[in-house]
Amino acid sequence: MRLSTCILPVHRWAEGGREVWERAEALGFDTAYTYDHLSWREPFRDGPWFGAVPTLTAAAGATSRLRLGTLVTSPNFRHPVTLAKELVTLDDLSGGRITLGVGAGGSGADATALGQEAWSARERADRFGEFVTLLDTLLTRDVTSYAGTHYSARDARMLPGCVQRPRVPFAVAATGPRGMRLAARHGQAWVTTGDPAVSGAPDATAERSRTAIAAQLARLAAACEEEGRAAGGPEKVLLTGFTPDEPLDSLDAFVDFAGTYAALGFDELVLHWPLPHSRFAADQRVFEKIATDGPGQL
Repeated sequence: MRLSTCILPVHRWAEGGREVWERAEALGFDTAYTYDHLSWREPFRDGPWFGAVPTLTAAAGATSRLRLGTLVTSPNFRHPVTLAKELVTLDDLSGGRITLGVGAGGSGADATALGQEAWSARERADRFGEFVTLLDTLLTRDVTSYAGTHYSARDARMLPGCVQRPRVPFAVAATGPRGMRLAARHGQAWVTTGDPAVSGAPDATAERSRTAIAAQLARLAAACEEEGRAAGGPEKVLLTGFTPDEPLDSLDAFVDFAGTYAALGFDELVLHWPLPHSRFAADQRVFEKIATDGPGQL
């Protein structure tokens, strides 16, 4: 099982930001992701929050081995053509170390930041399907023209293409049936944070959360079968921090947690880099011990 981290884009580069990404590489994490939002919920809403693509560009120059990615990008304020050009560039700058985490987006601040009304759940799903499909086409062809319901491209050129072939890998975040089919069709990986209806309930327990995630895995398997995807389907990625588990309490707690999710079939766990006074607060020393010693005990 791979162990990765997610570094929220809240650090000024000259005031410790660079050092965080360098430290993530030194600790041996497989991938360091960052959120791709214009802003995020409390307590981050009124504090520093930087753009994902420039942050990953800087991180690519500060690291040499660490994979880098978004977790996740959405159609809320992105267009496939401009995003594809940025991904081709990032993939080149990083020497082929970029992963695109992509999801449908929600109804938070990003949904209205460009002045539009928030889309309904159905429209988000419609846009997500077209967004990922067109992005896949753009990144695997030199020139693309496309006229869709929500997105279009005219003679869009992506030369020289991605370093990674046939394109940068997609990690598709999805829980609904349409999103699951999209992950089965286009995803090299599938991402979940758990089932918020279960983990956010007043009587939430780690066991109930795992049961809900097992049900998600079953739905993914069904979607893969429907899409004719080979056995196993996309790799399974859990972005931690949103379930009732406490894997960062100690090394032993992490090893138990990781073993449970490995048995469920997960290939990668993503731990949020500790941030004081937030839901991602954790003892930095324990976090680093988990990073260095945890994988060897799985």
